[in-house]
Amino acid sequence: MTTVEITPQERDELAKALLDALEPLAAGLRARATGLPVERMWNAEPVEVALSVLSAWKVVDAEVGRLAAVAAATAGSYGANYEQLGGAWGITRQGARKKWPQAVNRPAARPGSLELFGGSAELVEDEGGWRWVATGADGERGAAAAGHRSREEAAAHAGAFLAAHG
Repeated sequence: MTTVEITPQERDELAKALLDALEPLAAGLRARATGLPVERMWNAEPVEVALSVLSAWKVVDAEVGRLAAVAAATAGSYGANYEQLGGAWGITRQGARKKWPQAVNRPAARPGSLELFGGSAELVEDEGGWRWVATGADGERGAAAAGHRSREEAAAHAGAFLAAHG
């Protein structure tokens, strides 16, 4: 397993950025929960304010988990295996398989097709290079004219479209 470490300065900068981003979320959650205006967030009992901040961190934690799952699925769609995913996250291969069970488990696809994030794409080669046509899980359709130099390049672009519309 690979352990990713950051410097104390990077940790301080990250903490500041996260706290700056958290404050409006915590205030909004507290305002909705209490019916009080956002600007009165800090005019409460300290325990109530602290619990509002804790609730906001829970929302952030869930969103980080969702974004990490998207990143794992994206890496898996490009060929990463569970050992690599685990190494990037600092867990074992088995831990990665448990955390992101669908990240590497790709359905058997026809040659020239791609199925990711609940959508699908067809990859076609012609005189001008590779092109793709895709339908995202949200029903959005997208396409790229010929011009990609390889199947892999076309698949990467189609995969990015499918991720955005998953």
